[in-house]
Amino acid sequence: MNRIDLESFDFNVFEDIGKRWMLLTAGTIDEHNTMTASWGQAGVVWGKNVLTCMIRPSRYTYGFVEDNDIFTASFFGDGNRGALNFCGANSGRDFENKSLAAGLTPISADADLGGVTFEQAKFYFVCKKIYRAEMLDENILDGSIRTNYGPGEGMHIFYVGEILAAYEK
Repeated sequence: MNRIDLESFDFNVFEDIGKRWMLLTAGTIDEHNTMTASWGQAGVVWGKNVLTCMIRPSRYTYGFVEDNDIFTASFFGDGNRGALNFCGANSGRDFENKSLAAGLTPISADADLGGVTFEQAKFYFVCKKIYRAEMLDENILDGSIRTNYGPGEGMHIFYVGEILAAYEK
């Protein structure tokens, strides 16, 4: 993987997050978990390049993100949809190593910053948590959102991560 300048990187959040999906990963090579996410935002907040993601506390990955300052968002080419489907449909609680069960090879994301990504990733971001907020049911203004994504499994936690590094193949 080659470190890239984020300012000149061609990234389409609607395509790359919304349609192709990403894996959110936290922990170490020896003990990490990953989950598929199709929700997220990328942009500039407080003068920093950021990625925002949402994770329900019921997800196994939540504990790993809570316990680590660094998380990664990894993006894949078309040939890895099966792994993304697997990571979205299966909990790391049920596997000794969910990444390997999905056919993914975990690698160190950045020698200095830490984090875990995957050899199969097309590109990834190494993010440092800078903000955390609980989604509150009373703040949802659109009733259809409450109906489809409400508190049934617990409300999501928003994480804003400063993108400290970006890499691509």
